[in-house]
Amino acid sequence: MNLCGYYPESINEGEGLRAAIFISGCRHYCKGCFSPKTWNFDYGEPFTMGREAEIIHDVKNNPLLSGLSILGGDPFFSAAEVSGFIDRLVAETGPVSIWIYSGYTYEEIIERSGSPEYELLRRCEVLVDGRFVEELRDPSLLYRGSSNQRLIDIPQSLRQGQAVLWESMFSF
Repeated sequence: MNLCGYYPESINEGEGLRAAIFISGCRHYCKGCFSPKTWNFDYGEPFTMGREAEIIHDVKNNPLLSGLSILGGDPFFSAAEVSGFIDRLVAETGPVSIWIYSGYTYEEIIERSGSPEYELLRRCEVLVDGRFVEELRDPSLLYRGSSNQRLIDIPQSLRQGQAVLWESMFSF
């Protein structure tokens, strides 16, 4: 698995101040994608245990962070590896709010119960789901690029057996 970007602090990829990592590789090939170079699974740098340890250290030692956001490419194409990273992160830091972005919809992921993709979903708090649709691009939307994409509250959705939209703790 390769890492094609890392921001120790960002306000663009989820609510609050968050660390953000970008995982290489995507097979959705969305027209108008803001970063088509991330489709290549070999783009960026190998996400080595040493690099993971640096990011875990950063997250653990920044009390201002609200959590971590995982983007891509699409991290669900490397679901088992990303889940392993999250497990190591949580083991070192304790509970962490994880936001994850995917071109898959919530429904597509939960259809794969027991799969690496489903197990990755279960480790996260919010899923920003759906492929980017250029004709639905809307720069005014929070944390997503097109109006078909949703912010899904994963724990609530799993409890209720259907997609439940995430609600901000701030009013906009």
